[in-house]
Amino acid sequence: MFIVAVGVSHRTAPVEIREKLSFTEQLTKEALDMLCSHPVIEECVVLFTCNRTEVYVASKELDEGIGVVQNFLARKSGTDISQIKNYTYVHILYDAIRHLFRVASGLDSMVLGETEILGQVRSAYQTAYTNGSTSSCLNSLFQQAITVGKKVHRETAIDQNAVSVSYAAVELARQTLGDLKGRSVLILGAGKISELSVRYLVANGVNGVIVSNRSYNRALELAREFGGRAVRFEELYQHLIKSDIVISCTGAPHYVVHHRQVDEVLRSRPGAKILIVDIAVPRDIDPAVAELPGISLYDIDDLQCIVDRNIALRRQMAVDAEGIIEDELDQFMKWLGTQFVVPTVSALKQWAEEIKQKELRRALNRLGELAPHDRKVIGSLVNSIVNQLLHVPITRLKDYALTSKGHLYTEVLQILFDLQVKEEQDREYMLKTMIDGGKV
Repeated sequence: MFIVAVGVSHRTAPVEIREKLSFTEQLTKEALDMLCSHPVIEECVVLFTCNRTEVYVASKELDEGIGVVQNFLARKSGTDISQIKNYTYVHILYDAIRHLFRVASGLDSMVLGETEILGQVRSAYQTAYTNGSTSSCLNSLFQQAITVGKKVHRETAIDQNAVSVSYAAVELARQTLGDLKGRSVLILGAGKISELSVRYLVANGVNGVIVSNRSYNRALELAREFGGRAVRFEELYQHLIKSDIVISCTGAPHYVVHHRQVDEVLRSRPGAKILIVDIAVPRDIDPAVAELPGISLYDIDDLQCIVDRNIALRRQMAVDAEGIIEDELDQFMKWLGTQFVVPTVSALKQWAEEIKQKELRRALNRLGELAPHDRKVIGSLVNSIVNQLLHVPITRLKDYALTSKGHLYTEVLQILFDLQVKEEQDREYMLKTMIDGGKV
């Protein structure tokens, strides 16, 4: 059985190719059924995000399995097979497993260390599992990939440093104001960045949201989404003074918040401390506002410095993450290799045990009446001979199981000793082992 991953991502294909390989939930199930209906494909998982589409299969034949997936992607995208090969990458066995571990850990993402991909991997696996498209091989692989992804985020904290401008604003707020629970925020502008900023702020405890926008209806929509309220743009100063945080990103060609008006409203709230984050280009906030007492003003360049610093930190943490992945990969490959040969080893031991018992009975019948001690000595002798004869081939088989040709040595041993080990029995044994061992 060969584990194969074939896919396209933001690293290998432009958006016009990736969008042709998008999947809805229903299309994913249809794709799983189509791929698993092919004679060489035993199991399948389809992972789709905005930045990647990957198909993982357990295939009886390596080259044919790769061809089946590539042809499927060519048909799905409506492109020629030669063209799709230029955009796809192929990972086999060891490299396929490492790739999935890195994907689940956020190390192959456009935003290094992001956590959303882990949930997407889990969802893709769950869809395939529910659809009956996975068995012991991919069940084990995806369960372990999810475990590895969790471990990387837990032990490296690679996702803890903001690498988007919107979340950097939240990090600034925490650094400036401390605990954000119970704080209030005034949002100037109702675009995507403003929406993301307020979303992150609310997730961190802010519970008073006021939205002001040139288009009052758009302000109403955004405010309603977060249980806040909308105010008209000409009223922004009276609400600014009541706010702990101001996030501004209006897209206006000139300043919308001026020094004189802010100075006037501050006199009605002595000792007030207000964090103002100006994300707009051109800037929304008059830089002179920063000179006023109690005002902390940051612009897009300040946020970008935070983002750049945090990206550098994530890259450092990624080195530790890669180390975790390599350790987990080594352990998983050893476990997987061992499980693959267990049914063959069991069949070999059973074969030897049947011969031993038959010949032992025959010898004891010929010897006639023997003292219990003598029968025990003969039994121990036979056990010792059989165990020593089996020790080297079993040990070597387990060692070779950890190589790319492990399955060949297993098949040779089955042929040499005429062992009856059915593939279905192998799968059932492995699945039982994984369930008992907490893998599924």
